[in-house]
Amino acid sequence: MQTDLSSGKCEACSKDATLLSLNEINELKGQVPSWIVFHDDEDEIQKLACSFSFMNYKDSVEFANKIAKLADEENHHPQINLEWGKVTVIWWSHEIKGLHMNDFICAKKTDLLFGSHNK
Repeated sequence: MQTDLSSGKCEACSKDATLLSLNEINELKGQVPSWIVFHDDEDEIQKLACSFSFMNYKDSVEFANKIAKLADEENHHPQINLEWGKVTVIWWSHEIKGLHMNDFICAKKTDLLFGSHNK
């Protein structure tokens, strides 16, 4: 298993790609401790989510746009919920209906974007 998520690159995920096991999820979760893994009861899918706080709406919008750019670069697209002073990002692999290494790579890169955004 890849250990440095920040240098990872998303790979194309086909319908026959393997979902991460619970052990793999728990191992990777250590690299993105602010993220939560949850089961979306509506979709019956495991997802990875984190909320980021900002002092105003403008900063929230700018961060959401950075996530959109990351998503296009990685060809892996999250749900982005934009509010005043808050952006919630939810990653999961649509094609396989659950969590893949791509989701953790993008979560880590989201954390790095948040860190650089607040400098």
